[in-house]
Amino acid sequence: MSEMRPATAETAGPADGPLTAVGAVRAAETVLEDVLDAELRRAGAVDPVFARDVAGRVGSFLRRGGKRLRTAFAWCGWRAAGGSGDATAVLRVGAALELVQACALMHDDVMDGSLRRRGAPALHVDLAHMHRAAGMSGSPESFATAAAVLAGDLALAWADDVLTETALGSPHGPRLYAEWRAMRSEMVAGQYRDLHAQAAGASGLDEAVTIATLKSALYTVERPLALGASLAGADEDELAALRSAGRCAGLAFQLRDDLLGAFGDPALTGKPVGDDLRTRKLTYLLAVGLRRAGDCGDEDASAALAAGAGPRSDDTVERMRAALERTGARSVVESKVAELAADSVRHFDRTRADVTVRREFALLVERASGVVLPDRPDSPDRPDPTGRPDPTGRPEEGDRTQGGTRGGG
Repeated sequence: MSEMRPATAETAGPADGPLTAVGAVRAAETVLEDVLDAELRRAGAVDPVFARDVAGRVGSFLRRGGKRLRTAFAWCGWRAAGGSGDATAVLRVGAALELVQACALMHDDVMDGSLRRRGAPALHVDLAHMHRAAGMSGSPESFATAAAVLAGDLALAWADDVLTETALGSPHGPRLYAEWRAMRSEMVAGQYRDLHAQAAGASGLDEAVTIATLKSALYTVERPLALGASLAGADEDELAALRSAGRCAGLAFQLRDDLLGAFGDPALTGKPVGDDLRTRKLTYLLAVGLRRAGDCGDEDASAALAAGAGPRSDDTVERMRAALERTGARSVVESKVAELAADSVRHFDRTRADVTVRREFALLVERASGVVLPDRPDSPDRPDPTGRPDPTGRPEEGDRTQGGTRGGG
């Protein structure tokens, strides 16, 4: 990796002022660029075709966008646990989180058959186009699926390399690596539970919460907070407060994501609306709708939301959307998101974070949940703590998990 001038909690550079969440995200992107440059050079030395078709696409995917929320949450965890001085290690953790996120998105798009990601063709779609344009033999789809899985594997390998090197250079390395190892297993478990629930036609609220927690809440907020805090030597009380804050914020993020999946505006989100409904993903929104339909005896809503074979037609998706509105499920989930966001900030306030970090954490929670927290000014001029504009004021749809989505930025 190329040399990077250490960034500290006090300065992001000679004229940059204090290193806030915005500065941390920008500095982590510099680290990520260094990592990508080094890895792409290594890939070219291994094999030029692999470097062009696979490694190059991984690099392009990572450079194409994302809200970098996980990086900002890791920084908040580090600062809340007393982190100060040289911030290089936590910035490298942020880069590793972006790499593992890329792996998750590439694999999710394959599993869910999603066509677009972050306003562009999904990686497997792009690879199928390459296959056709080159006049290669065999099925473009089979080739693209296999190659996209390899690309995701490569992103995960790069993430592991960055995290492992960081852990080896830290006095808190074992704790850092334990958090990372747990996060990887949770991600796989959550995605499998998602696939299993869809195949089984599951409808239960408890299962929906389990899936949302494992596949999104933990690795979007809770684990990044804990990873950052581990680097600062957080004690068990601090970690407990951060885990509670992260669990609530992560669930709020995923529940907002469920709402966007059903009711979002494709012109703003960059992805088709209704994919979760079309494939009947078990979301908290769907589970609430089914329970409320049963409680009020709405047989039409129950039938529209019930399990069945194959993807739904456009008309059926509209019936499902209407059922979620009519039963009050949409309103219930909106209220739950607001409750979780407020609880998250309350838990974070139990840490030693100073007022600046608390304010930035609250803004990140608002960003992730799409909720304006109580007693906070509702102004369009309020800064985005990641430093990235978003006209929706909501989590970026391009990083959704379900129906070709995984929560995050």
